[in-house]
Amino acid sequence: MISWKCKHTWKKSAQNTAWCLLGCSIGDFGTIFYFQNNPSDIFNTTTSIMTLAIINGLITSVALETFILSRQMNFSEALKTALGMSFISMIAMEIAMNITDVILTGGAILTWWAMPIMLLVGFLTPWPYNYWRLKKYNESCH
Repeated sequence: MISWKCKHTWKKSAQNTAWCLLGCSIGDFGTIFYFQNNPSDIFNTTTSIMTLAIINGLITSVALETFILSRQMNFSEALKTALGMSFISMIAMEIAMNITDVILTGGAILTWWAMPIMLLVGFLTPWPYNYWRLKKYNESCH
């Protein structure tokens, strides 16, 4: 049975989640911003832009985490760790952020007032999973 009352683990899992959020939001927000300012014939629906934003968010998050981890281990181990330990939380984070964007703005639209809410939802969604994973396996992404 895992204890959900460990302040140290909550703090460490919050740090891990924040790194993941930074990586995800770079690709996600960058994609939405690009298509918001450069309409496309290929990516012209909310669904297609959000799908690409999720994919790019996952790529930038894995890249950032791999870079950070490569300072502690070799590149292949860093990539494997980044993909294996936090990919589920990245997917949950990306989906939560994009659903929040659609609910708040009606589409793939970045606004000054919606972005903080998207980030908050993106942070809170995978945080308990990251806590559980850290507590159960004593594995951390960072």
